Amino acid sequence: MIIGGAEDKLRRRTILDDFVTASGGPEARIAVIPTASSLGPEVVEVYDALFRRLGASEVVAVRPESREDSHDPDLVKRLSEATGIFMTGGNQLKLSSILCGTPLADALVEANERGVVVAGTSAGASIQSSHMVAFGGPGSTPKQRMTQVAAGLGLLESSVIDQHFDQRNRYGRLLMIVAQSPQLLGIGVDEDTAAVVETVDEHEILRVTGRGAVTIFDPQHITTNAYEAKRSSPLLASGVVLHVLPAGSAFDLTTRTLVPANTLVHDAAEALEIAEASHDLRQMARDIAAADASPSVLRRRLARTRRRPDPSETPAPPQDGASS
Repeated sequence: MIIGGAEDKLRRRTILDDFVTASGGPEARIAVIPTASSLGPEVVEVYDALFRRLGASEVVAVRPESREDSHDPDLVKRLSEATGIFMTGGNQLKLSSILCGTPLADALVEANERGVVVAGTSAGASIQSSHMVAFGGPGSTPKQRMTQVAAGLGLLESSVIDQHFDQRNRYGRLLMIVAQSPQLLGIGVDEDTAAVVETVDEHEILRVTGRGAVTIFDPQHITTNAYEAKRSSPLLASGVVLHVLPAGSAFDLTTRTLVPANTLVHDAAEALEIAEASHDLRQMARDIAAADASPSVLRRRLARTRRRPDPSETPAPPQDGASS
């Protein structure tokens, strides 16, 4: 789960709720990695309270502060026992410098490979790709030396992830990276938005949830001058395929194609179940609305319903010459 930062923690909490549910709900054992954050224990306390309120049974902190800490067998064991792993926001370069290439990083990757849900917000999102934005400025035009790249955990191969994407105008720096490395797929995730990646029939499928969008730059047919542009001059980036995916969209990362909406429900029984659930929700909404009405309003509503004629019972018009 790649979260673009600033996920809702106070109202709907849809993304965090989805994470707890995917981690096992009441059986969830969640390990929080707050290494990227400059805050102290309070950052873990916030997520501990949130995840427990959403139904998780156990939340533990895994906070290495040095590469030596990332070799600690006790921390490695905590990840091996977790059903969900959550990386907080902060400084992604600090996170990658301490974590990548250590036994703790190996344990995280192995956990994901056996089905453990790995989520990260902001910095914790960026580190999930094979290449990671280390730092760089905003702007919509790609420019030479606009940003720098470091190695990530590689949960998503041949990709680079950026976060707070639309809110901090990070289009240019992601375009700069894919112009310099056209084998990479650029993925920009808005705030309070998640790109949820699952393997389906040997294809990596990205589905979008939350309030914003996921922007994808596919540069496989790009024409660029990145190899000869000087200093901070604007880059030529022609032929990049742009995908803007709002909530409910799905994208096949393996084939780099949009998944048609009518294929998102694969099973007829599943489609019927969804339709029945929608009908039940509409009925529930009507019942709630009725329960909230005053008794006099409810009586009038019921009376109107009873008086409404049934078209099937409408009498036939009289024949010519007959009295009505």
